[in-house]
Amino acid sequence: MAEDALHDQVAGCLAELAETASPATLSAYRRDLAAFVGFLGEQGVHDAGALDGALVRRFLGSERARGLAPRSLARRRAAVSRFAAYLVARGVLSHNPVSLAPAPRQPSHLPKPLDADLLARFLDTPHDDTPLAWRDQAMLELFYSSGLRLAELAGLDLGDLQPQRLRVTGKGGKPRQVPVGSRARQALTAWLGVRGQLAAGGEPALFVGARGGRLGHRAIQKRLAELARRRGLPEHLHPHRLRHSFASHLLESSHDLRAVQELLGHANLATTQVYTRLDWQHLAESYDAAHPRARRRPPPE
Repeated sequence: MAEDALHDQVAGCLAELAETASPATLSAYRRDLAAFVGFLGEQGVHDAGALDGALVRRFLGSERARGLAPRSLARRRAAVSRFAAYLVARGVLSHNPVSLAPAPRQPSHLPKPLDADLLARFLDTPHDDTPLAWRDQAMLELFYSSGLRLAELAGLDLGDLQPQRLRVTGKGGKPRQVPVGSRARQALTAWLGVRGQLAAGGEPALFVGARGGRLGHRAIQKRLAELARRRGLPEHLHPHRLRHSFASHLLESSHDLRAVQELLGHANLATTQVYTRLDWQHLAESYDAAHPRARRRPPPE
């Protein structure tokens, strides 16, 4: 049946996506495409070959009308675009109709970086020397030292550690190597010294929970929030805010946008500019200082 074919095509698209995407991305796209298939059913459309720009616009319009946030709406659009590209590759569609549907405007809600001195005092706060405390300290130092995403830190295995570097699997399964600062290396060494007291036999995960298995995303988020409260940090703390602080503080010191881009694992430089709140004045000063035709010279007499 045509309706079954549509579900099979969605399943095929998700199976292909699973080869490169993170579990979180795959889960989100599965929900997005389920919503799209439900909408198509309400419209009486059960053939993927009938997709066009008007249908996509109506779907996104209906999602916006029921109050979906701009960021979630953008992800809905991205999921449908991925599905349409899958159909184009298999000859079901002649072109991707999502290109005819405008992308929703995104709000510029970026986390405010923590003050460097405040963050240093927070990281240097003494703890109780238990295995869990050493684990938490290592996670904090590594988030800030290397600018890791939550999924990247949670996915680390023991084999990803190198003497002064770390092998990370980023978005889309893209690998990169990031440096590990001296304080983070010290914290990791201390954690590895007691990890065996918690880790189950044969567990490859770098960071494990009290039951010995890999520490999950939600558990890491909760631990950071709890540490902020316990150590008296007067602001909310979450992994992305440490990543943002890493990027902002490094950029302030180095003025090397390309290096920060590489360390963050951003495919596009524009993403790094927005992410780090790089202001125009900073760019202008760098341009004036570096470009041979930018420096002002007195006009000839």
